[in-house]
Amino acid sequence: MAIYAFEGKIPQIGEGSFVHPDATLIGEVIIGKNCFIGPGARLRADWCRIEIDDNSNIQDNCIIHAPPGFMVSLGKRSHIAHGAILHGVKLHEHVLVGMGAVVLDSAEIGDDCVVNSGCVVPAGMNVPPRKVVKGIPGQITGDVSPEMVELWTVATEFYMELPKRYHDSLRAI
Repeated sequence: MAIYAFEGKIPQIGEGSFVHPDATLIGEVIIGKNCFIGPGARLRADWCRIEIDDNSNIQDNCIIHAPPGFMVSLGKRSHIAHGAILHGVKLHEHVLVGMGAVVLDSAEIGDDCVVNSGCVVPAGMNVPPRKVVKGIPGQITGDVSPEMVELWTVATEFYMELPKRYHDSLRAI
């Protein structure tokens, strides 16, 4: 596992969380309880602090970073899909960021929002709760339906089961 202290700041991994051996954590990365950090994920807190709250998942090949003086904050049950990039952002609870999406400096995404795959959320955008953001540049295109919340709640719950499964059975061969 590639976990590095940087200038005296050491990553902290919460109880029950799993960080894949091919993921990288650098500096002031704080991971809550029961989180899943997938292969190839890069969380680089050399200029910033990165906080990931409980029951969140950061999937394969995601990048999380920020410029000097910024912080990255992900609320409980954050669901960050494959290849997403988060740079200097704040996500509230149960936000889904789709595959390959990019969320830029000082953007703030409210509770129960969906950022569609491939979307680029511009710097400074503030998205109220329960909205869907699509496009390049990202724009609010509607409300999150109860069916959408149910669908990605199930997906998030699958990821909430993964840390234990990986701790129990992942073996290099």
